[in-house]
Amino acid sequence: LAVPSGLALALALALALPALALENGLALTPPMGWLAWERFRCNVDCRADPRNCISETLFFEMADRLAEDGWRELGYEYINIDDCWSAKQRDAAGRLVPDPERFPSGIKALADYVHARGLKLGIYGDLGTFTCGGYPGTTLDRVEQDAQTFAEWGVDMLKLDGCYSTEEEQAKGYPKMARALNATGRPIVYSCSWPAYQGGLPPKVNYTLLAEVCNLWRNYGDIQDSWDSVLSILDWFSANQDVLQPVAGPGHWNDPDMLIIGNFGLSYEQSRSQMALWTVMAAPLLMSTDLRTISPSAKEILQNRLMIQINQDPLGIQGRRIVKEKSHIEVFLRPLSQAASALVFFSRRTDMPFLYTTSLAKLHFPEDTVYEVQDVYSGKIISGLKTGDSFSVVINPSGVVMWYLYPMAQPWHVVRQQAPGGGFRPVLL
Repeated sequence: LAVPSGLALALALALALPALALENGLALTPPMGWLAWERFRCNVDCRADPRNCISETLFFEMADRLAEDGWRELGYEYINIDDCWSAKQRDAAGRLVPDPERFPSGIKALADYVHARGLKLGIYGDLGTFTCGGYPGTTLDRVEQDAQTFAEWGVDMLKLDGCYSTEEEQAKGYPKMARALNATGRPIVYSCSWPAYQGGLPPKVNYTLLAEVCNLWRNYGDIQDSWDSVLSILDWFSANQDVLQPVAGPGHWNDPDMLIIGNFGLSYEQSRSQMALWTVMAAPLLMSTDLRTISPSAKEILQNRLMIQINQDPLGIQGRRIVKEKSHIEVFLRPLSQAASALVFFSRRTDMPFLYTTSLAKLHFPEDTVYEVQDVYSGKIISGLKTGDSFSVVINPSGVVMWYLYPMAQPWHVVRQQAPGGGFRPVLL
């Protein structure tokens, strides 16, 4: 697939950069799973709200849902604890310990429970005197000790926040934690909040260095349960895509933060949009919602097999916004393996469904190529679309139409759909 010159450069960089990545061989595709923070925050009042407080019960129950409701087979494998899990003080040996009332079994027992269900456990730390929620932080002199503690507990991912630390401490501490995690001998995916605390952009943020230190990183502010929040993140990523897009790839990902699909702030169309836009941005798919009560429509969006296949594409190229129309329609393109592509047609309109007409030629696809197109949400297939053919899509307000395209070089195309057991089964379209 020929690509625009900017994308060609990004492709070259994306293919060259993995050699620099954190030498742990992890997160070769964007991590998928569940993270507590956006939905459950720092609710520690288990007497008044036992069902929704940050406790081992919440994580046991979410692990059951991931294992039993079809999530695990699709790749949602990490169940991640966020802030407010620990006791307010370290123990006599200086070790972090979980809150004894809310995590009476301990984190090791929780990790064992999660592992027994074919899942992985993530935990939260903060490079500073305190976590953002006021719990014990990891100062520079505690980095090795805390890495060892997490490894002994059986943790599989660490999110390291940056509250209550200086720029100098972050510059020393984030690489120091990467070395300490590797030194434990346990494979632990490393999620850094470092760039978010430095404004997310060069010259303060060195993305070449970041790719050597972290598997994924938060570049921007926390997502909130609102469409405005989703748009602010999308706007920042699109405005800065020339910097951000080339630095993502296997083993090192930009993280625009959690999926809030299934909560209270997004409509059905907006939920479909967040899923499609995060997928085209090669973002980690970390849901933060109550899987015990999630609606069938939200679950259907999050469990879309073709969407997940696109997100998990092994090339790991982050997509870009390639068109921004005066009509408030935007088009995003992500190059995929086997000369395939994903297109997202996104409407910022708030009035009514909009008929958008364009052609693949206008979107810089190569001439004289014929494509088979699958609509990612409806499943509808368009066969024999030539680059020069004009076509129209109807995009709902704040909604998307998402296409998966592949050149018709052979009589069929194999879509790799994930099957139970982690393998892939070919599906002939």
